[in-house]
Amino acid sequence: MNIPAKFAKRINENLKKYQGVIAQIKKKDANESDTVTVITDMLQDIFGYDKYADITSEYAIRGTYCDLAILDSHKKIKFLIEVKAISVVLNDSHIKQALDYGANAGVNWVLLTNAETWMLYKIKFGKPIDKELISEFNLLTINSKTDKELEALFVISKDGQEKSSIEDFYSNIQVKNKFIIGCLLNSPDVYVLIRRTMKKLFDDVKISEQEIADIIMNDIIKREIIDSEESKKAKKDIDKIYKKLERVKEKSSTAPQDNEISKPEEIPDTQVQQDVVEKDSETNG
Repeated sequence: MNIPAKFAKRINENLKKYQGVIAQIKKKDANESDTVTVITDMLQDIFGYDKYADITSEYAIRGTYCDLAILDSHKKIKFLIEVKAISVVLNDSHIKQALDYGANAGVNWVLLTNAETWMLYKIKFGKPIDKELISEFNLLTINSKTDKELEALFVISKDGQEKSSIEDFYSNIQVKNKFIIGCLLNSPDVYVLIRRTMKKLFDDVKISEQEIADIIMNDIIKREIIDSEESKKAKKDIDKIYKKLERVKEKSSTAPQDNEISKPEEIPDTQVQQDVVEKDSETNG
């Protein structure tokens, strides 16, 4: 992910300062209201939002209120932030509350935080409505020098929102999971590759692709990776991509190549001679 230098600079200048602030309010057991105040300042100084233009507090949703909402330039909600006091350990009931706010507001992204722990969820609008934890980090211990943790900060920043980096971040997470990799391991292409490699390394050992498949499925990959609903979905997604690539390949193979451009139809020599004779006759005439 391409992270702008100005964002990295802002993190370096402000993260340590706010780690000290969070440690202080945690020590004095600050209440929720004071925690919201600190988070609003962090959203501006660390994450780049204008706290007067980009952030609204006590956002009303069906008769109840979410603590903070991030707005885009058209005043449309980008994501909701539900805040708990710094001393509160975030639990399932808090997650449900935050996700209910997001679902009722029709918002895809929800942050749950107590200033120290930050949890980013994507709401999946289906039947039933579901959720997925996309990112979780501790702001007191996060190391912005590592790419992974810097990305976690960037995707919820204004800089990241402007580049739609949160969607790219989510797409990467969707691909980099055990079910996708499990499906790729448990595939004919891998069986062929392993058999070929074993033949190269061990001349006197004979092994079939089916034997390799049995070993992978029974002794290497856990059953949940092969038999679960997530695995079935991963296989379906991979099959779709293969079919798409195959269509592109077929389309490319049937398209005329540069050296296959049809030449103008050649005129027989007899026709050329006849045309010359007729032209000479017209001239002499």
